[in-house]
Amino acid sequence: MANTERKPLYLDFEKPLVELESQIEKIRQLATLNNLEISELIRSLQLRALQLRQKIFRNLSPAQKLQLARHPHRPTTLDYIQEISDEWIELCGDRLGLDNPALVGGIGRLAGQPVVMLGHQKGRNIKENISRNFGMAAPAGYRKASRLMEHANRFKMPLLTFIDTPGAWAGIEAEHQGQGEAIAYNLRQMFKLDVPIICTVIGEGSSGGALGIGVGDLLLMFEYAVYTVATPEACAAILWKDASQGNQAATALKLTAQDLKNLGIIDRVLPEPFAGNHSAPLAAAKILKQALLESLEKLTRLTAQQRRQLRYQKFRQIGVFTEIKKKR
Repeated sequence: MANTERKPLYLDFEKPLVELESQIEKIRQLATLNNLEISELIRSLQLRALQLRQKIFRNLSPAQKLQLARHPHRPTTLDYIQEISDEWIELCGDRLGLDNPALVGGIGRLAGQPVVMLGHQKGRNIKENISRNFGMAAPAGYRKASRLMEHANRFKMPLLTFIDTPGAWAGIEAEHQGQGEAIAYNLRQMFKLDVPIICTVIGEGSSGGALGIGVGDLLLMFEYAVYTVATPEACAAILWKDASQGNQAATALKLTAQDLKNLGIIDRVLPEPFAGNHSAPLAAAKILKQALLESLEKLTRLTAQQRRQLRYQKFRQIGVFTEIKKKR
């Protein structure tokens, strides 16, 4: 996985930890240079650094989790696919003459079982992000996803989707090409599929762009991923006419994995390596693979009709609430 060779990139809330670890390294170098025995001091400082790291990551705000979900080094769909699959063949094109690199997919084997895998794809650097439109898929991307869904259903292969997008591309050209219709068609189609469908939010999942490949029997979500009706910046711009209020919107949107689990929107929270998936992408891929295998084993015990019915009921129950009138 390419992420393992990248230079570390630290977020704002990690700065106290970075400063402490830098001091430890300087002390270690000075001790080596002057032939001093300070192993006890080093161990004490390392323990303090561990405690500080635990304190930081146990008390992350929704806005800080959003930063982790958007981390430039966070593993992408292709990173996970290449790591968890025994073999993988990417399929391109929407059969209407177009392809869209912001949404990728193909066929592969997961622990020997044929599956169809697809998901949003962000870039690893500025050039790739421009090429992939920062993971914001155009209609051709969703039509390509639809083609792969039909392929999965025809050949009785489970469908695995990976959600990681700030939203569908909102350009004028996308609207001319039928963005809304392409997403709506996918929503309808996914409810009708006979095969098991497992959707996983691996990073940032926002708006209809995320939902366009997000209708499944089970919805999994990494611990520091986010899933929301709109980005906090967009929400703040709509509600308060001020996109800088994004942190406040992030809290109000209940976009974290634990919030969504409590609300019954997602089915399972996948733990991340201590400092996030970007810090140990191979460990993250192992966690994801194990969760997918366990989920597939559970879903394959059901009939196609049972899966469709459970899928329907799952989404019908989202947003249901009981209003209690106060007695006067």
